[in-house]
Amino acid sequence: MTHGEPDFRVLEYVTLTKDARTGLVVAIGGTEQEADILQRSGFVNCPGPHGEYHRLPHGLTTEEQRVKATVASHALLAAGHSVHLDPALNLLVSPDSDREAALRYLAGLAERASDATSSREVAEVLTAVAAPTTGVLPLVREVVLAAWIALAADTDAVGAEPEPVTQLTDSTEVLLRTAHRILLARDHAARTPARTAPGTTRTTPVEQPSVPAARRR
Repeated sequence: MTHGEPDFRVLEYVTLTKDARTGLVVAIGGTEQEADILQRSGFVNCPGPHGEYHRLPHGLTTEEQRVKATVASHALLAAGHSVHLDPALNLLVSPDSDREAALRYLAGLAERASDATSSREVAEVLTAVAAPTTGVLPLVREVVLAAWIALAADTDAVGAEPEPVTQLTDSTEVLLRTAHRILLARDHAARTPARTAPGTTRTTPVEQPSVPAARRR
């Protein structure tokens, strides 16, 4: 007996997200039925370069955008549509959730380093701290560098940069050198042989001396 695939009540996919360039909340994808739901949820229909699209009106606060986007997503889901809601627009997600996740990640690295029982495990933690593109320190350096660029642009073009702003560039170099030193330590840890378990000793097999011929029977 063969069974056919079930008929799920999932229609065309809709993405609700915030456009980085304009700051507008837009709805990407959807059918006419979804357009009707979006309009009832506060979205407006606008002509675009590639056809009509839906967005929230100008002038809304960030909180108002989150409220309307969250309401629209739940209305679409209730109608059987598949929806992706940008987490930054989800009213049910704490605004500090990313910060809390970062703090948990750092605390987890500290715990892993404390509980490490081998050089390999230590090397894994150091990699997470200083890896060139995804490590904690290089990412912190990117934040400091971006802050320096923003402050330097805000400084009077005629005068010199204030000393604290200038020192930010030195800080980025310090972070870069620190990450490099940590990677050197990581490489050393990765090459270190595994430690012997507590209570045991590492022995090297010793060749037994042969019995002299004169003493053989």
